[in-house]
Amino acid sequence: MTLALLFDLDGTLLHTDPLHEAVFAELYQQHGRDFDEGFYLREIHGRQNLDIFAEHFPGEDGQAMSDAKEAAFRKRLGTSAEPMPGLLALINRAEAAGWPMAVVTNAPRDNAAAMLNAIGLSDRLPLRIIGDECVRGKPDPAPYIAAMNRLGVSPDQSIAFEDSPAGLRAARASGVFAVGIRSSLSDAALRDAGAQITIADFTDPILPEILARHPPIQGT
Repeated sequence: MTLALLFDLDGTLLHTDPLHEAVFAELYQQHGRDFDEGFYLREIHGRQNLDIFAEHFPGEDGQAMSDAKEAAFRKRLGTSAEPMPGLLALINRAEAAGWPMAVVTNAPRDNAAAMLNAIGLSDRLPLRIIGDECVRGKPDPAPYIAAMNRLGVSPDQSIAFEDSPAGLRAARASGVFAVGIRSSLSDAALRDAGAQITIADFTDPILPEILARHPPIQGT
């Protein structure tokens, strides 16, 4: 059976949460808003910018704020970054096995391009499903459904790797097997959001078992 790998980007293919948190903190402070410890994970992590700004800054131009925030993020990111440990080996294995892959992200397309360029995977992960370009972004399942449609695979042929509650809810609602990445959140928090299993990163010794036993028994 064909096995499709569907990857979130931020916090899954590379650890970007500290960069995003710093940029959001500066933006909120510039607008006179508190940004306490834990605010990023409670209120922002994994959500779409326009939803965040509409909720927290209802009188502001949300698109302009989003554009400014993402430009600041790309500047902080620079041109080189470390991929998540074990990612390159997994990509190599997928390519050798002929497994189709896609990036499924709420990040803007410019950010997705910048991040994939920074970790050297731009050419190897060309299919990018962008939440803002779908009917709805995560936590809606639309981005995952779009990815499976583009790859010509079904949910029982697909595994999603996610690090945020919004992404995990989207993955589970689409019917795919959802693997949580513990880059920022605990096993318990990821499972509460819908992860069927969690891994520390792509070097986790349980990952080969997850891949080998797919399609898994739902609910395990």
